Amino acid sequence: MAKVLISMSDEFLNRIDGVASIEQRSRSELIREALRTYIRRSAINPQKAEDNAKILEQLLD
Repeated sequence: MAKVLISMSDEFLNRIDGVASIEQRSRSELIREALRTYIRRSAINPQKAEDNAKILEQLLD
């Protein structure tokens, strides 16, 4: 499996870790599932995907 390095704010990473802990799964699995969901939704509604990408970009800054 390939590894990917991404940057995000400490606050956002803490939120991800909190959700992963509650769901009793790894940070990596949570992020993979989020991306799978994003890809499925973007195939259905490209405009919504573009809007969500802008929101995600703001969260990661």
